[in-house]
Amino acid sequence: MHDIRNIREHPDAFDAAMKRRGLDAVSASLLELDSTRRTAVSAKQEAETARNAASKLIGAAKGRGDEDEFNRLRAEVAGLKDTLETQAKIDTETSGALQDLLLALPNIMSDEVPDGADEAANVELRSVGSPVTLGFAAKDHTELGEALGLLDFEAAAKISGARFAFLKGDLARLERALANFMLDVQTGENGFTEIAPPLLVRDNAVLGTSQLPKFADDLFQTTSGHWLIPTAEVPLTNLVREAIQNEADLPLRYCAYTPCFRSEAGSAGKDTRGLIRMHQFMKVEMVTICAPEQSVAEHERMTTAAESILQKLGLAYRVMLLCSGDTGFGATKTHDLEVWLPSQDCYREISSISNCGEFQARRMNARCRLEGEKQTRFVHTLNGSGIAVGRALLAVMENYQREDGSIEIPEVLRPYMGGQEVIQ
Repeated sequence: MHDIRNIREHPDAFDAAMKRRGLDAVSASLLELDSTRRTAVSAKQEAETARNAASKLIGAAKGRGDEDEFNRLRAEVAGLKDTLETQAKIDTETSGALQDLLLALPNIMSDEVPDGADEAANVELRSVGSPVTLGFAAKDHTELGEALGLLDFEAAAKISGARFAFLKGDLARLERALANFMLDVQTGENGFTEIAPPLLVRDNAVLGTSQLPKFADDLFQTTSGHWLIPTAEVPLTNLVREAIQNEADLPLRYCAYTPCFRSEAGSAGKDTRGLIRMHQFMKVEMVTICAPEQSVAEHERMTTAAESILQKLGLAYRVMLLCSGDTGFGATKTHDLEVWLPSQDCYREISSISNCGEFQARRMNARCRLEGEKQTRFVHTLNGSGIAVGRALLAVMENYQREDGSIEIPEVLRPYMGGQEVIQ
C-alpha cells in the first residue's frame, strides 16, 4: 500500500519506481482521483458548514414571523442537503477507486535491487559448501521415495488429485524431524518465538499481507469465506494489525510450523513431478516486526537464520539477491536461498527472505511509537522461510542418497529419529 501524499509530492519518482516493476506511469491517474476526492471532501465540508448556519437561522426567522426568510432558509437547507449527498457519493466512489488502484500496485524496490527481467538477472551474493559428489548416477527424490515404498503420489491422486502426496513410515518421520529441528534452531539459537496460529483467516488478513486482491486465484477459499493460509506469514504478520508497538518491545520475531495451501495458479507445466510444487506443503516460517531503522539489519539477520539450517544439514547452497523482474509484489528486497539438487545438477530455491518495509503495515495500520517522537510511524515487516520443510526433505533425500537407494540421515537429525542413521 502506498501513501498518496508521497505520490502527490513525488509523482515522477513514483512512476520511475513502478517502471522498474514493468508498469506504465500511473501517478496521473492516481492524482486525478485524489484531486476529485479532495474537492468533494472540501465541497462537502463547506456545504455542511453552510447548512448548519442556515439551520440555526430558521428558528429565529420563524420566531419573528418572517415567513419569506423562513421559506428561503428552508429551501437553502434543502439545496445544501442535495449538495452534501452528491459530494458524499463522489467522495465514496473516488475513495474506493483510488483504494483499488493503490492496492493493485506493488511495493517500491530498494535501490540495491538490480534491474533485470527474470531470474537470469539475479545476483549471487555468496556460495556456501561444495555440491556433493555421489560417485554414481543420482536418482531424484521421487524415484528414491517410491522405490523405498515411502512416497505415494498415485494414492494421493485418487483422493485429492494432482500435486498431493502421501509420506509414509520413516519418510513421514524424517519430515517431522526436520520441522522439529528447524523450530529448535530458530527458537533456541536465533531468538524467534514459536507461535501456533490459525490456519483459516479472513479477507482483511490476506489483504494486509498483500495476497489480496492480486493473488486471489492462488489461494483456496472455504464456503464460509475464510481463506486457507498460503504461508504462516499471514497470521503471524497480522498479530500487530491495528495496534501500536512501543520501540522498547521491537523487534518482534515469530516463527511457526504450519501446512501451507496454494492453488499454484499460473504454474501449469512447472515442477509437476515430485514434491517441489505442491498444493499442500509444510513450512517453518519466520516473521519479524521492527522499527523502520531496524529492517535492513533484520533482513540480514533473518537470511543468516535460514542459512544456519542448511549449514547444520550439510547442504551446499547459494544466496541470491533477486532482480527487479523476480522480486515479489510486496517486497522491497528479497534474498533467495538455493540448495543443490544432485538429480537436477543445479541449485533450486528452498527459502525466500523479504523485507517489505512499511508496505504491509500500511494495509494493516500497524504502527510503532519511537522514543522522543510524538507521531507514530508504520512498522516494517519481514518474512522468510526458515525453511520450507518439504523442499528440505527432498534435498536431504537426494544429497544423502546411497547407491543402493537407501538414504543416510544427517547427523543433526538423528536425535529426532531415535538415533536412526539410515532409511532403507
